Amino acid sequence: MLAALAYGGYRLRERMPALRPPAPPAQTRGGPRAVPVVAVAAHRGDLPDYLNGLGTVTAFNTVTVKSRIDGQLIRVAFQEGQFVHQGDVLAEIDPRPFQVQLEQAQGQMARDQAQLNDAKVNLARYEALYEAKVIPKQQFDTQAATVGQFEGAIEADKAMIDSARLQLEYCRIAAPISGRIGLRLIDVGNMVHANDPNGLVVITQLQPIAVLFTLPEDNLPAVLSKLRAGEHLQVEAYNRDGTVRVATGSLLTVDNQIDQSTGTSRFKAVFPNEDGALFPNQFVNVRVLLDVRRGAVILPTAAVERGPQGTFVYVVNADHKAEVRPITVDTTEGNEAALKAGLAAGELVVVDGQDKLQQGSRVDVRVPGASGKKRGA
Repeated sequence: MLAALAYGGYRLRERMPALRPPAPPAQTRGGPRAVPVVAVAAHRGDLPDYLNGLGTVTAFNTVTVKSRIDGQLIRVAFQEGQFVHQGDVLAEIDPRPFQVQLEQAQGQMARDQAQLNDAKVNLARYEALYEAKVIPKQQFDTQAATVGQFEGAIEADKAMIDSARLQLEYCRIAAPISGRIGLRLIDVGNMVHANDPNGLVVITQLQPIAVLFTLPEDNLPAVLSKLRAGEHLQVEAYNRDGTVRVATGSLLTVDNQIDQSTGTSRFKAVFPNEDGALFPNQFVNVRVLLDVRRGAVILPTAAVERGPQGTFVYVVNADHKAEVRPITVDTTEGNEAALKAGLAAGELVVVDGQDKLQQGSRVDVRVPGASGKKRGA
């Protein structure tokens, strides 16, 4: 049955010429017509090798400024959005209650000091009487213990005075870091407490500033080898669409584990941000300069073709014919690719019109970006 069906199909094909494949086009008198293509010369140069990732700008330090004491807020010394330096006074709490505590501690110390002086005088008298065998040793020892008690009281009074002075210092709330002030969270006249959860204001350190970004885990060994060798990898931050470079910094560290759900590693880069171009929680595209291919043969990525046998390019030889040349691509960056092998600098490679070429095709080379201009025929 199969043989009969095959024979019937063959006879049907013979009777229907329209189903036969078309005959190849006739050649012109001077040979096959040249295929118009655009070709450029491969050149030797340096090509950077970047790793691309997505990142978020993060304040290098973020501090919620809180009061260490309870009291009434009587002054706010900052403006919202202002840049402050470490140690600048931000707010002031009513110091009068703590000034009274200081005066009480000082009065207590003065009283204990007078009692200590009296006890020391009596101890000197008891010592003379004891040596003269007038009083028993127990009475002398009791007076010596009294002197020690007053000396301890004096030390406690000094601690109370220091504590009261510290409370007075806490009445003036200073900036713990240099950075940008956020929106004020409390107004003058309100009572503030040391256990308030929100605090007075939030300060974010913008200079320097950090960027947290992720890279595929396959890139982790190459980056770690550079960091362990003590190299400082350059990191560039670009805007959302990746067209404008916003800032340049350096890679600081890598996280201690890989995210199994995404197969990526987290990295942290630091940027000086002297112009304030980066802002906390800003989304950026990150590029890490891993290496630079020095003296490599570079050609446009548009010239690289891929087939069953691997990557190749069409090279225009001296006879103006296309030659299929296998190549080995080392790395690509943007619209350029650096090669490991397969091509020499100066050779012409086809970047447009490859779909009409095959091995040995005659080509009509045109200059990129200019219609009608030829290099050869």
